[in-house]
This record gives sequence, C-alpha cells and structure tokens, in this order.
Amino acid sequence: MAFEVTKDTIIGDVLDEDFDAAPFFIEMGMHCLGCPASRGESIEQACRVHDVDPNELVDKLNEYFANK
Repeated sequence: MAFEVTKDTIIGDVLDEDFDAAPFFIEMGMHCLGCPASRGESIEQACRVHDVDPNELVDKLNEYFANK
C-alpha cells in the first residue's frame, strides 16, 4: 500500500518516507526543508504560509507515492 498524505501529514514524515518528494515542496516555494521548524509543520500549515492550495499539493504527493 502506498504512503498516503493528507493536509495534516507532517512534512518531516513525507520526507522521511521518501526524500525524493522534496521537489514538490521546493516547487511551492518552500526551500528550507532542512529547517527543524519546517519539518515539523503540517502540509496545511506550510501551504498557508506559502499561499498554496494544500489540496493541490496533497494530490500531487499522493499521485507520486501511488506511482512509485
């Protein structure tokens, strides 16, 4: 079963599952993935700060994990 992402998923958990998912966060303007604060945020929190639709990012990440 593929790793499933929701708006409440912690960014660090996504990156721990597969660091190759990092470009999805960089694409939305989140360049500080090594920062402990960013790794502890939920996808929804990070999207709010970066003015990105969290549902769009969740869909992209779930598609990525489903096709691995």
